Amino acid sequence: MSSSFDNFQKRRLISSYFSVVLSVFLVLFLLGILGLFIINSKKLANDFRENIAMTVFFKNEANDSILKNFGTELKANRFVKSYNFVAKDAAAKQHTDIIGEDFMTFLGENPLQNSYDIHLKADYVVKDSIAKIETSLRKNAMVSDIVYDKQLVNLVNDNIKKVSSWILIISGFLAIIAVLLINSSLRLSIHSNRFIIKTMQMVGATKSFIRKPFVMRSIKLGMIGAVLAVLALIGVLLYVQSNFPGLGILDDKASIGMILLAVLGVGVLITWLSTYSATQRFLNLRTDDLY
Repeated sequence: MSSSFDNFQKRRLISSYFSVVLSVFLVLFLLGILGLFIINSKKLANDFRENIAMTVFFKNEANDSILKNFGTELKANRFVKSYNFVAKDAAAKQHTDIIGEDFMTFLGENPLQNSYDIHLKADYVVKDSIAKIETSLRKNAMVSDIVYDKQLVNLVNDNIKKVSSWILIISGFLAIIAVLLINSSLRLSIHSNRFIIKTMQMVGATKSFIRKPFVMRSIKLGMIGAVLAVLALIGVLLYVQSNFPGLGILDDKASIGMILLAVLGVGVLITWLSTYSATQRFLNLRTDDLY
């Protein structure tokens, strides 16, 4: 009879441990996925910004030396991501290839101008910054015109702000749910040991002595769940990278490492805080309240 009861207790204990580990794993896995989505959404937004080209056209009077010096200046500027010089002859050839007809045969001359296609760094592709850059470039007397899609710049930045706000709201909501789920699982685990806690307290054990084994056990369970979540996240990253290499999801290894370390840290922190508060609650209860 005693052996049967002991086996029942062991099964119940294992089931309790399993539910805690599973809760920690699922919650941290979802939070990790969200974190990876946030860093990659920022990367995608920056890539989209940096694909918006600013084209600087030069007057016909601008000689090779002036054009070369302008390229040297662009190379030294901190706001330039990349640039490409487009000679007017090359531009004419591109137009001919697009329209399928040599327009210079009936015009008699090439009306196009030498130009630079400039791609700015993402932080500078905002309304105020890009306007200042345009003003600065127009100070060059040989610059004929500067063209870029102003409406697209404004639209991209407005949408990025909206998406970022929603991501922050969803992240906060999921973080609260994560804490509540893990806290609930750990409270149930501590609740099954409430009589043991009160018995130890009645025979003179201090609160810190009683709490220590429960806290250490929860931290171990939290670490197991967190490690499983990290392994699952690595598996997801490798799967996405192998099937969609164009996304470059593994390019920002520093941010990915921070997310994985944060998952481990959150797993330990939440389990420690939840167990501490749960044991403290039962330590402060009167014996009659345990029932």
